[in-house]
Parts: sequence; structure tokens; C-alpha cells
Amino acid sequence: MKHTYIITGMSCDGCRSKVEKTLNAIDGIQATVTLDPPIATITMENHIPTAQLQETLSKAGKYSISMESPTNITSKIATEPVTKSCCESNKIQDKKIVALPSNAYGKYYCPMHCEGEKVYDKPGSCPVCGMNLEKIPELSSAKIMYTCPMHPEVIKDGPGSCPICGMDLVPMEPTESEENKVYNDLVRKMKIAVLCTVPVFLIAMSDMISDNPLMRIMDASKWNWVQFGLSLPVVFYACWMFFVRAWKSIVTWNLNMFTLIGIGTGVAFLFSLAGMFFPDIFPNEFRTEDGTVLLYFEATTVILTLVLLGQLLEARAHSRTSGAIKELLKLAPTEATLVIDGKDQVISIHDIKKGDLLRVKPGDKIPVDGKITDGESAIDESMITGEPIPVDKIIGDSVSSGTINGNKSFVMIAEKVGSETLLSQIVQMVNNASRSKAPIQKLADKIAKYFVPIVVFVSVITFFVWAKFGPEPAMVYGFINAIAVLIIACPCALGLATPMSVMVGVGKGAQSGVLIKNAEALERMNKVNVLITDKTGTITEGKPSVEKVFSLESDENTLLQSIASLNQYSEHPLAQAVVNFAKAKNASLIEVKDFEAISGKGVIGTVTNKKVALGNKKLMEQVNATVLDELENKIIAEQKLGKTVSYISVDGIAVGFVSITDAIKATSVEAIKELMRQGVEVIMLTGDNENTAKAVASTLNLSSYKAGCLPEDKLKEIKRLQSEGKIVAMAGDGINDAPALAQADIGIAMGTGTDVAIESAKITLVKGDLQGIVKAKNLSHAVMRNIKQNLFFAFFYNVLGIPIAAGVLYPFFGVLLSPMIAALAMSFSSVSVIANALRLRNLKL
Repeated sequence: MKHTYIITGMSCDGCRSKVEKTLNAIDGIQATVTLDPPIATITMENHIPTAQLQETLSKAGKYSISMESPTNITSKIATEPVTKSCCESNKIQDKKIVALPSNAYGKYYCPMHCEGEKVYDKPGSCPVCGMNLEKIPELSSAKIMYTCPMHPEVIKDGPGSCPICGMDLVPMEPTESEENKVYNDLVRKMKIAVLCTVPVFLIAMSDMISDNPLMRIMDASKWNWVQFGLSLPVVFYACWMFFVRAWKSIVTWNLNMFTLIGIGTGVAFLFSLAGMFFPDIFPNEFRTEDGTVLLYFEATTVILTLVLLGQLLEARAHSRTSGAIKELLKLAPTEATLVIDGKDQVISIHDIKKGDLLRVKPGDKIPVDGKITDGESAIDESMITGEPIPVDKIIGDSVSSGTINGNKSFVMIAEKVGSETLLSQIVQMVNNASRSKAPIQKLADKIAKYFVPIVVFVSVITFFVWAKFGPEPAMVYGFINAIAVLIIACPCALGLATPMSVMVGVGKGAQSGVLIKNAEALERMNKVNVLITDKTGTITEGKPSVEKVFSLESDENTLLQSIASLNQYSEHPLAQAVVNFAKAKNASLIEVKDFEAISGKGVIGTVTNKKVALGNKKLMEQVNATVLDELENKIIAEQKLGKTVSYISVDGIAVGFVSITDAIKATSVEAIKELMRQGVEVIMLTGDNENTAKAVASTLNLSSYKAGCLPEDKLKEIKRLQSEGKIVAMAGDGINDAPALAQADIGIAMGTGTDVAIESAKITLVKGDLQGIVKAKNLSHAVMRNIKQNLFFAFFYNVLGIPIAAGVLYPFFGVLLSPMIAALAMSFSSVSVIANALRLRNLKL
């Protein structure tokens, strides 16, 4: 028997794993636990009361389990308050952890994705790994108000001059970003750390100079006090955050790079303090020639300063990885020109409402999504589609926020504002995708979980081996090498390897018109070996035009009026083509009763008391219409020419047809050829007839196609291919494609298609061009290669570095690795991973 339970109290993947492990420890139970939604699916050999499950679960932490009916689970989860969990035992009361909702922009998240979709209200450090939290960019820039420095009562929503004194207005709020604040704080701490560390380092290194000049000023014990004084600002101010993070990691047992840093430098610092205040407790091996205990203030301060340098460089690099998002946000203008009663008025973009008429002047950025109502121009859409050639727009054409007007002025009506605009949707998708976790990252996460305890164990073994078998002073050698092992093994590069590449790759895709919904889609796209594609609007232009209306009867105009009136209620591109054709012929549209659109077949309704049906042959069969051989032969002849033909029946008799042509996109042939060259099998599934489908497949040299496909047919075909072990991508643009897009391993929506299709897909091609699939495939391949390079470097670095730090080369070459050199190498290993990820910014798709 199988039951579904709601689990409360989980806030991270560690909680989920603990709950699952606890439940599976109960005899006769197999449990699978998910974090989002927070439910447990339990299979039992015999029924176990919920109370017994709760009793067992309570021993693992503050978790609760309750059984609900399937209909109540969704609503219960949606209204469940956020509860404290084991991960909040660090007492961070000033940070509220919440699940990532659609309005989470402006909040903070861990770049390592330690807690999945968790975000914080305030900046700080991650309680799991200790990394600085990154801010999720706002979907739109905040509205900046301006005031006069002399007359604060003057407040305007834009720059200008004060109406009282004429002074330039200034922003009421500082414009420095949170990222800059974090970076500037680290810079300030770095300056203090360097200022104090350099003297400590010089004092310590002066012992290597014969006839040490510093000893002429004062003796070694007094210089030790100077080192101690200079180390205090480094340890307790500039780098204190590292010890805080290390302590949190130990308390919560989320061991990470800061665990190793904190233990290594902390032991060195405490050892030095003990050497200063209690020198008599140390054996002679720890003493210098003048009798003082050998101190490690210079090692402590230099290591901490180098780690701080690594954090500083990472903060700078992190800000660069979100550059694509920032550039997209900059595309939207801050002001727009509102047309009221024929007069122009400059307003803030935040004040635009749906239905407003806006004037766009030459060279201006288009403020919101809408349609041109007066005038025409050429629009530069390269920042959204990636295509450099301006697109001509006339009355009735759609324009998008952030694109740039050419050299003509026009008036547009606002249809989508704020977060509804295409630009905002792009930013939202890029944000979500760059924060998501790729499946390959699970490998790094799993290794990191066991890595830190192993390193601590190796460090302890290193100390005892050197103390037992090393040369004199053996304990000093053991102490130094043990610290070097802790420092060089920090898994920061390992943790950054995947998220950095994903963030840069997703941003690069957005700049090229390829919107990726999550990191899993980015990874799986590289493995796709079958592409299922629709025909209309995907392979073809999706802008069909009626070539002719044929009637077995003499009055074709009456027949055109009937089918155009019927199609005025349909949103299908073919229907719109018929309506446009009728208007061009000056045919008037009349009332239709009992209208019904039948998915994948066509439309039916009652026109002038006659039952009219317009659609494919399957619709004719559904309405039991009689089709004469003469009409059928003419239809077949049209279809063999690659035309899409719709039957017309009146009162159960097929009386004519509509011949519609839809040109194949110029890039479809080239794109499909390239995909097949890369080993991807391309299959066209279309609702069109066999003859038309064959003509299109022949033009594209497709090896496989299926005609007359209903939405459920496409769905079944994808399931069949998946059952054979194929990794299937599906490209489509219509509502009828939505089920197939959702079922496919990778759903690819044409940006020119319907909102439903785009919502169901994992990748959206803004330009609606199959060439975008080639770009997505190439991007996926490049990102995965980049991730593997990063992981290899991180693994190779640690495998090579730990033994060297432990001193395996000393017996053969006399080589030891100083803890300071280990710290420098550790810091720059992380930066090198980031630098490698940033190379994706220069990728040519």
C-alpha cells in the first residue's frame, strides 16, 4: 500500500535527506521525500499509524508528518507557514528564509545553491557554506525620485531643475548597488588586512637575514608582541567572518571551505598566543635558538589575507556573471512620452497603464510591449533576438520593450506593462535559470559532503606521521604541514565549478535570443538525439496566406463570407489568414451561432441557419460530410504542391476548399541540416495532410515525418521514443503543442507562438527560428564542456595539492609547501575556475 504525507519543518536538502533516511529506517517502509513540494511518498508492507511515524520522525528533529487526501495536499502545502528547521539552529534571527516566489527579485540567495530555492531578505553569508549571498536583480529598475538639495519639499519623478531656486535636482536615494556595497566592504577590509599583514610578514622573514637588523632595535620577544598587536585587526576585524562561518559550519555540520580555513588559521593563532603567554609548556622542538617559542602570527595573517583576496576577486567576478541580466535591465528606458488629447507629456515608465498611447521618437527605446497605431519605422531588435538587421514595422505590428526605434516616429498602444513585458519575462527566465542547479552538480555536492572530514583526518595523520618519523624539529614540521593540508584542500573551486558556468551560459543564451528556463534543460540539451518539430510556425513562417477559395458551386463569394465569419472567432493562424483574405475581397462578416473549435481538426458553427464546417479530413469524418471524388482529386493535387488545404462542408456536404500557402523559413533547411550533421534525428509531426507533409519533408530532406497528428498523437509519439531510450526535444508554437512540449525531455517553444506553449517549454527561442535550436545545442555543449573543465581542474588540484602539502615530496626532493603558498594557491584556484567560466561570454553561437 502507498500513501502520501505532508512533511513540515524542512528548509533545505539536508533536512529532506535526514527525513527520508529516518523514515526508511522503519521496518517495512520504503519512503521517497521531496522538498518542493514537501511531501513523503511511503510504500508499506503493513499499515503503520501516522502517530508511530511521527514518534520516529521527532527523534530526528523538529519535523511533523500528517496524512492528507490527494485533493487537500496542494492547498495544505500552499498555506503551510514557514517553520524553523535544523538549518536555522545557528540563531540567525535577522534573516527570514522563504521559498522563492515569483516576487523574490531583490532578495538574496547562495551562489552555491546550498538550500535550493531558499532566499534571504537581507544580505550576509550563507549559513551552510558561508559564501556571501548574492542579490537577485529586480525585474525592473526601482523608481528613482529626485529632490532639490536646497528645497527638500520639491520632489519630482525625473531629473531636471528646481522650480524655486533653479538648482539641478539630485536622486533622493543613493544609487550604489548592493553588490558594490559588498565589494567595497571587502576592499576596505582588504586594505586594513594588507596594512597590518605586511609588517608582520617582514618581521617574521627578517629572521632569515644574517645579522638581523631588527634585533638591534629590540629583542625577539618584543617583536613578537608587535606581531601580536598587528595581527589583532586582521583576525578580529578584517577576517573575523571566516571564523564565524567556520563555527557555523561545525555547529550545523555543514562542513565547507571555511571549516578548513578556520581550523587551520585558528590553531596557528591560538598556538602563537599560548607560545607568548605560556612558553614553558612547550618542548624544545618548538623553540628558536634564542629560547622563544616559534610563533605563527605571520602564517595566520598572511593566510587570512590571501583568503580575503580570493573572496574579493570572487565578489568582483560574481558581479560580472550577472552582467547579461544587468544589461537587459538597462534596455528599458526610464521615461516615455504619453499622448493625451494630441499633446505629448513625458512620464515615468512606472506610470504607464495598459491602453495608453505612447509616442516613440527616432532613436528612442520602446518603453513597453504594444502595437503601432500610427506611423511606421524600422526597429532594432538585436538586443532581444540577437539578429542585427532592423525589422520594418507598420500599423498593427507588435513592438517590444527595450528595442530601439529607427529614424521615424510612431504612436503605439501599451498592451503589456511592468513585469508582463517580454523584456521582464526574459530577465525572469534568466534569473531562474542561473539560480537553478544542474544535475551534474550533484556529483560535486556529494563529493564535497565527504571531502572535508577526509581532509581533517588526513591533516591529523600528517601531523602524527611527521611528529613520529620527521626530522627535527619533528613536531614543528608536523604542525606546519598539517595546516598546509587544511588550507590547500578548501573545496571552494569544486563548489563554484558548476553554478558559475551555468550563470554565464544562461546569460549568453539570453543575449543570443535563447531563453533557458533552468540548468537541467541546459545540461540535457547536450544529450538530445531526437528533435520533434511541428510544421506551421516552426518550420514554416507561421504567416499563412490564402491562395484561393474553390467552390463546386458557382457562388464562391457567399462561401468565403461563411467561412470567414466562422473563422473570426478562432485564434489559429490559418483562421486569421482566411479572415484577412475575406476583408481584402471586401466580404462582410456575419453572425455565427454554436461556434466550436475542435483541436487538431478545425471549426464548426451555424451560419445563416446552415451548419458549416471548415477543417481537415478528420473533421469531415466527424461531421459525417460527404466528399465527392471530383473535389477530393482537386484537393490532393493542391496538397502535392505543398499547400495546406481545408475542406468546407455545408449541411453535411463538402462543397469546396481553401488553399493556403505558408512559406518555409529560409533558415529551416540550414538548421535541420546542421542538427542532422550533429547526430540529431529530426522528425516532423504535423496536423496537416499526408501530401502537404510529404512535400515539406522532401524540401527539408527529412528522413521521417508523420501527418494528420492530433495533440494526443504527438504526445504518444514522444512517449514511444522515450521508451526506446531516446532523449527527445520538441519544438512547437501552438496551444495544441503544449502537452507534447511538457512531455518532451526538452520542450522548445517558438517565441512567436502562444503563451501556453512558451509556459510549457524549458527553452524559448525569442526569434521563433529553428536556427535557435542549433544555438541552444551549441551553447549546451560549450557549457557542459566548461563545467567538466572546471570540475577536472578542481579535482586535479586537490588530488595533487593535498599530498604535496602533506610532504610526500620531502623525502625525495626536500620540497615542502608553506601554508602561505597553499593559501595563495587555494584562492587563485577558485578565481581560475571563475575565469574559465567567464570565457563563455565570448562564445560564438
